[in-house]
Amino acid sequence: MAGEYRDLRARRIVTGLDNQGRSTIVSDDFTETRLVTDAFMRNDIWQAKEVPGSALAENTLAEVAVIPPPPLGYTYNLTAFPPDSEWDYEAGYAQALANAAASESTSATDIPGMHTTETVDIVTIISGELWAILETGETLLKPGDTLVQRGTKHAWRNKGDVPAVMAAIQISATRP
Repeated sequence: MAGEYRDLRARRIVTGLDNQGRSTIVSDDFTETRLVTDAFMRNDIWQAKEVPGSALAENTLAEVAVIPPPPLGYTYNLTAFPPDSEWDYEAGYAQALANAAASESTSATDIPGMHTTETVDIVTIISGELWAILETGETLLKPGDTLVQRGTKHAWRNKGDVPAVMAAIQISATRP
């Protein structure tokens, strides 16, 4: 089972208009914008540089997945977390967050992986179970549960024995 979470691939199907203005599938493939770390594997699926944009806005993803969306924009992603027992949670989370361009907390009293983002995140658990760790406690999220994360310090833990998968839209709360 070790490393199984790294294999998650997100298929992205995009609609658009054909040359006669009719709705059509314009692409159907796996997203290439991925970030694989010891702490998590993330597939960024769609991004826009502004909210709201046109309903036919182009995808603005870069080659490398990162946690914060562009200022005024959003990112939709599918992320898999390995069981904590399969990697060095205490030591590895800081590097994983650095790879994802997230701001890790610097307080010595914080839990490993505690970080903030200037975003509103709407997260739904797809499979497995994930713990949302906050400064005042933790909450178990199961498949179908949705968490609205509003820019507060948080970390994620997978205390189970199978990978946990979440879908999330992260909406930027920063202005350029």
